[in-house]
Amino acid sequence: MDREEQRQRFIDIMAKFTVYTGRYLPDDVLSRLEELRETENSDLAKIIYDAMFENLKMAEELNRPCCQDTGVIQYFVQVGTKFPLIGEIEECLREAVQKATVIGPLRHNAVEVFDEKNTGNNVGTRIPWIDWEIIPDSDEVIIYVYMAGGGCSLPGAAKVLMPLEGYEGVVKFVFDQITSYGINACPPLLVGIGIAGSVEVAAKLSKKALLRPLGSHNNNPRGAELEKRIEKGLNDVKIGPGGLTGENSVMGVHIEQAARHPATIAVGLSTGCWAHRRSVIKISADMEYETISHKGAIL
Repeated sequence: MDREEQRQRFIDIMAKFTVYTGRYLPDDVLSRLEELRETENSDLAKIIYDAMFENLKMAEELNRPCCQDTGVIQYFVQVGTKFPLIGEIEECLREAVQKATVIGPLRHNAVEVFDEKNTGNNVGTRIPWIDWEIIPDSDEVIIYVYMAGGGCSLPGAAKVLMPLEGYEGVVKFVFDQITSYGINACPPLLVGIGIAGSVEVAAKLSKKALLRPLGSHNNNPRGAELEKRIEKGLNDVKIGPGGLTGENSVMGVHIEQAARHPATIAVGLSTGCWAHRRSVIKISADMEYETISHKGAIL
C-alpha cells in the first residue's frame, strides 16, 4: 500500500467510524442504560427508557443517526511517533468529517463565529476539534470520537475557586450546574469533572473524563470516593430519565485531575447525555482497525 492508498484508507475508516458513532452507542453505555432502567420504579421513568431503546432500534433499522443533533465532532488522538500518517492526520480527519457528513447523513453543526455562517459540512475554524497526545516508539494511533451535542454541552462550565472554598466548593459548583441546567442535557447524564490549578486545564480534563469507560474510577482512592459520593448525591436529587423524575440522574461521575497551584482550585464540568456518543478505534501502521468501544463492529 503506497502513501496515497494509506491516506485514502485512513480517511475511509474514520469517515465510516464517525458515522457509526452517531448511530450506535458504545457497549458500556448500552449496558449501563439497561441497568438503570431496571432500578426505576415509576411507570413514567420506564416509559422514557423504553422510548430511548426504541429510538436506538429505529436508528439501526433505518440506518440513520440516533439523535438529530449529531453534535460538534471532536477527535482525541493518541498517535505513535512511528505511525506513517502522523503528519497528515489533521487534514485526513477534516476530509473524513466532510465525507461522513454526506454518508451519515450528519446535521450541519459548524457555525463560524462572528460570521454566523453554517459551513454546511461540519468543518470550520479549528473544527473538527483535535486534541493530541504523542506516544513514543509506537506505530499505531488510537482515536476517540466524541459528538458534542448542544444539549449535553449546555451545562458545561469552568471556574477558578478561592482556595478556602476547598473541594467542598468543587462539589457545590457541580451541583449548582447540574440542578440548574442538567435537565436540558437529556439525563441520565455522564458527568465529567476536571480539577486543576487553572481554568483551561480543568475544562480540558472534564471533557477527557467523559472518554473514560463507565465503571472506571479515579486513580486516587480519595478521588474515586469523591466520584462515588457525587454520583450518589446527584441521584438523590432524582432528576430522572429525560428530566421527568426517577431514581437516577446520572450514568456515572468521572473526575480527572492535575496538580494545582497552592493558591487556586480550578474546576471544570462537562456532561454527556443518555445518548453518549463516544467511541474508540485503534488503527495500525498497515491501516487495519479495531473498534475498541464497539466490540466486533464492522465498518
